[in-house]
Amino acid sequence: MLNHQLDRLFHALADPTRRAVVERLCRGPATVSELKEPFAMSLPAVVQHLKVLEEAGLVTTSKQGRTRTCQIAPQALRTAEGWLTTQRTGWERRLDRLGTFLEET
Repeated sequence: MLNHQLDRLFHALADPTRRAVVERLCRGPATVSELKEPFAMSLPAVVQHLKVLEEAGLVTTSKQGRTRTCQIAPQALRTAEGWLTTQRTGWERRLDRLGTFLEET
């Protein structure tokens, strides 16, 4: 289950537009129209990016009247961060062992 979740997270974050949306939402909630402003793309294209982010669990949306507001879902970012930390820790251990080996030889 975790691998599937990570696949969706990293797939969503692989796109520069979606990363920019996540960065913007880390500063606070925004409407879909506000998220569209910096991009030269149609509103439906932005909505499609938001759908991918939402399916990955990175973004949640709520609708009030005709306005859809998006916000970041911090738990998904923590999941990705935890996986990256585990990978980094493993590589740091390997590099430490290599450094020790090289010092001894």
